[in-house]
Amino acid sequence: MRDDEPVVVHVHCRVEVVVDDPGAVTALAERQLRQADIDWADEADTLDEAAAALRADLPSALAGLVDPERLLTDVPGVRFRGAHCWAAPGEGQLTNRPSRDRPG
Repeated sequence: MRDDEPVVVHVHCRVEVVVDDPGAVTALAERQLRQADIDWADEADTLDEAAAALRADLPSALAGLVDPERLLTDVPGVRFRGAHCWAAPGEGQLTNRPSRDRPG
């Protein structure tokens, strides 16, 4: 490997959060969903159906708000390439959402 070749590193992080106001979380997730540039004609559900499903699923709403790209914002010489975020209620089943890939 040359000194000027980029190196791919996997950073693993587990974060536990306490949600004091689930309604605020799901409301923000719904607002972001409604503001997103999504062609609902190509989706299996409607915007209102997707918003209702999000309001009913706190882990999905929270996972949708997580922005792993911001973790490395101020780190020089590093560019974000992609991530996979998920949230689970306590010991429950995982709810996941793959992030958009940002090829370099």
